[in-house]
Amino acid sequence: MLQNTGKLAGCTLFITGASRGIGKAIALKAARDGANVVIAAKTADVHPKLPGTIYTAAAEIEAAGGKALPCIVDVRDEKQINDAVEQAVEKFGGIDILVNNASAINLTGTLETPMKKIDLMLGVNLRGTYLTSKLCIPHLLKSKNPHILNLSPPLNLNPVWFKNHTAYTMAKYGMSMCVLGMAEEFRGSIAVNALWPKTAIQTAAMDMLGGSGIGKQCRKVEIMADAAYAILEKPSSFTGQFVIDEDILKKEGIKDFDIYAVEPGHPLLPDFFLDEQPEDLAKQMEQHGATPVFKSGKADSAAVGPISETFSIIKGILSPDIVKSTQGVYRFDLSGEHAGVWYIDLKNNAGSAGNGEPPVKADVVMSLDSADFVKMFGGKLKPTMAFMSGKLKVKGDMGLAIKLEKMMAMMKSKL
Repeated sequence: MLQNTGKLAGCTLFITGASRGIGKAIALKAARDGANVVIAAKTADVHPKLPGTIYTAAAEIEAAGGKALPCIVDVRDEKQINDAVEQAVEKFGGIDILVNNASAINLTGTLETPMKKIDLMLGVNLRGTYLTSKLCIPHLLKSKNPHILNLSPPLNLNPVWFKNHTAYTMAKYGMSMCVLGMAEEFRGSIAVNALWPKTAIQTAAMDMLGGSGIGKQCRKVEIMADAAYAILEKPSSFTGQFVIDEDILKKEGIKDFDIYAVEPGHPLLPDFFLDEQPEDLAKQMEQHGATPVFKSGKADSAAVGPISETFSIIKGILSPDIVKSTQGVYRFDLSGEHAGVWYIDLKNNAGSAGNGEPPVKADVVMSLDSADFVKMFGGKLKPTMAFMSGKLKVKGDMGLAIKLEKMMAMMKSKL
């Protein structure tokens, strides 16, 4: 891994979305130099499904040798950003580096993407990046070596990266267009660059997109932290660059990239927006045991919404005992806002669950609206009542449908 040089000692970094994942990893890397870090993120209270808060991140940063300022910030809220910037300047005397890491993703086609999802992605990715940059720039201009670093891809205009998820690509490329424009606008004053991974990175978002089995095809967040560090320690004349993590680390002398792999030696999944076709990515994910939510044609909106969150909890309570007492494979054909096919295997090994067709033939197929599915597993609607009211259609063993109520009872306290 890339060694710390101490060049960020005393620098103040303002990092959006730094309570977990890549943002936190960049914060910890800088903290080891003795940097000050403003954690600008939304999660103040423990989230039932996602790790970390701004306060737990702050504790880790302090333990690593840095100073931390946790701030509750939704990057769509101008007042919250402005307040955090003012607090940072008051506490640390200024801002030297801005890392626009906060991002929202929804890989759905035009007809399947609700406007609230489009507003979210444009609001966080594009507007949030632009707004946070705008409010930090007056302070960055006073720094000796100011940087803005956006976690966004190179502007690849190949239509394959638009056809399946136009809204997401527009929003993410908006962050990259900020780099293109601001790098030229502030050339000679502020370095403005983008960083993107060559391979998939194991984060909560990737777990949702790839399902079970995706982790071993990923690299750890530390590779992005090292790549960001390599950029941020450069002079401000290094600007307008769309950097790929592996490329810059090779230039820094890193030769062994297995140290960044979740499972060293395992084939790695290339990231979006590079040279691989989306269909090839999906095939590679499936070949190595993952269940991709994006394929050619329509994407599955359920995979990044409440259904995915419900299945994350289901996976967490699977056990040999539940499998032994149930002995059934379930397929769920969901309609409505979050339409899609999902499964729970409570017959084989320690059980499994995820998006797509079950690994073996289903013993029972349950068809219902996605909203009713969430209610069922949240303990607000029993399968028997759903069946009697016509909300649930069952093909196969009705007894297995009733057995599923045991799992739902276990989940009620977790949802």
